[in-house]
Amino acid sequence: MIKIGVSPCFIYQDINRAVFGPKTLTYIENDMARYLTRKGVVPVLIPELPDTELQEFLVELDGFVFQGGDDIAPETYGETPIGRWKGNKHRDDYELKIMDFAIKNDKPVYAICRGMQLLNVYFGGKLYQDIPTQTQTQTEIVHRDAEKYDNITHEIVFTGGDFLEKLYEKHTKRVINSIHHQGIKELGNDLEILAKSTDDGMVEAIMWKGTEKGKVLGVQWHPEFAYTLKGTMLDGELLYTNFLEFCS
Repeated sequence: MIKIGVSPCFIYQDINRAVFGPKTLTYIENDMARYLTRKGVVPVLIPELPDTELQEFLVELDGFVFQGGDDIAPETYGETPIGRWKGNKHRDDYELKIMDFAIKNDKPVYAICRGMQLLNVYFGGKLYQDIPTQTQTQTEIVHRDAEKYDNITHEIVFTGGDFLEKLYEKHTKRVINSIHHQGIKELGNDLEILAKSTDDGMVEAIMWKGTEKGKVLGVQWHPEFAYTLKGTMLDGELLYTNFLEFCS
């Protein structure tokens, strides 16, 4: 049985919330839970624990998935927030402990959207706090639309190495969904860019070069939402299967 640790999303106390208002909620998005569940595989949501208990918990897991959600706080990568993009420093700090354990113990990592950005920050990289505000690229590409959400797509091009080329050799059109307004500005140490947006060159996939090829991988898109546009975008099952092979 493969046990996959899933980094937590948090909803903080809100006395106006009808359910558990005074409490902090720790959750996994439902499509992510379904995406990660296979025969012989158990996704385990990592709760918020004190450091000693956390380390004891993480030892029992075979691999780690870092899911999407809140922005990463600019302070986490040494910048001052611009505008209204404050991020979630509390979540950053907790997830970075989990990522540090995974990297130092040579565990497989599959980092999605915010997770990919966190992977970049862990290795010393920096982010665009808001792509439309901080880039001058004049293109028609939209990386996020709150109403269309996972129905937004654009093409990517594979760069650097042959990992994604081999994984998706039968996919001649490389299309992904896009649900983010932040992105990689400066690449972290010892990371390799695997894919970029065809139109504006935004980084869409990265890999850590300090272990086996594909063992520590981050993608900016949401493979767990691929069923929304099934047959249109890259098959998310291939990425997950790659991850599980390292976990088993």
